[in-house]
Amino acid sequence: MNYQSQSAPVRGHVAPGFEAVAEEFARNFTVRGDVGAAFAAVHKGKLVVDLWGGMAAPGRPWQADTLQVIYSGTKGLFAGCVLKLVERGQLDLNAPVARYWPEFAQNGKARVLVRHVTSHSAGLPGIATPLSAADYTDYERMEELLAAQPLAADPNAFHCYHAVTIGWLVGALVRRIDGRTLGRFFAEEIAGPLGLEAYIGLPEALEPRVGRIELGPGMLAYDEAFGAEQRADPVFHSIWGNPPLFPEDLAWNTRAYHAAEIGGAGGIATARSMARYYGCMAQGGSIDGVEILKPETVALGRAEQSRFMDPYIAEAMAFGVGWALQTPQGRFGPAPDAFGHSGAGGSIHAGWPTEQVGFSYTMNQMRGDPEDLRSRHVLKRLYEIVR
Repeated sequence: MNYQSQSAPVRGHVAPGFEAVAEEFARNFTVRGDVGAAFAAVHKGKLVVDLWGGMAAPGRPWQADTLQVIYSGTKGLFAGCVLKLVERGQLDLNAPVARYWPEFAQNGKARVLVRHVTSHSAGLPGIATPLSAADYTDYERMEELLAAQPLAADPNAFHCYHAVTIGWLVGALVRRIDGRTLGRFFAEEIAGPLGLEAYIGLPEALEPRVGRIELGPGMLAYDEAFGAEQRADPVFHSIWGNPPLFPEDLAWNTRAYHAAEIGGAGGIATARSMARYYGCMAQGGSIDGVEILKPETVALGRAEQSRFMDPYIAEAMAFGVGWALQTPQGRFGPAPDAFGHSGAGGSIHAGWPTEQVGFSYTMNQMRGDPEDLRSRHVLKRLYEIVR
């Protein structure tokens, strides 16, 4: 049924019985100050919630086809690519990275395994060489720097979030095994068969549809967000300050960043497509007769590979093969078996296998609040309905 809020700038469609989700999403605009956002959910293979509202950019309302940068939500997409290669026998998670990428063995990295890369345990959470924002658009340069860089001397670097480097590491493996870039592999092997509007490297023709990101409450400049002691730590600085990921002049709003295949953070998608992707994975890798992965491969992707309290940002984290797993923080809603990935500033994309649900919340106002209530209340309502 069509939905249009009488009190908030929200439109879309909800299946009968899911009206409470739409009402809660509308409250994000009337109570929680959201600027522009979308929320979608797939239940047992059917799109049951498809909502959008607010402004995609100054003077431009969010539309049904608005695309949005999903930052680290991209990691959940490359997880499907890695698992596809594993399923085909082309990639062994327990093999050294250097088996597929010989240059990577430089400076003592011959012992790093593929599973270390995909579970944020590789000891390469940042790049030590000083970078400019423009360097992020050159994945070949990033790969060369990571291949040459020695492992971090700090043991903490082997149990921390590899915020952006993980995308270049995975992209390098995909290219050397398959020959295609990460973005092309995802487009042809996953997005195409599923009919997704989700991209790791956005076609230029779609640029006018992308929402403009803005920094909201709690999104402070690097020098303000972190103390001098943190910024002086070379590993911490390499992750979060080389260059600062979220300056006021956001490069993530530029065509150059949208076009680049930044596998750790540059994905662009609709909430509808992200919900379909996780709706497929929550059902064991198939939806509408299309099999992307076998159930046992999805189970492997969800099997815990690492769990730690990030020593640099004090956040509990857990990972399977690329996919993030539920932690006591409950970022993926109430479901204990949830898996997926969040994105910087508040987006959430995940699946609930027991309930056969995939969902996505995308937005353009970034917030620095780990208890971001915009998604939490909506997910609570969704969980109450599907249980």
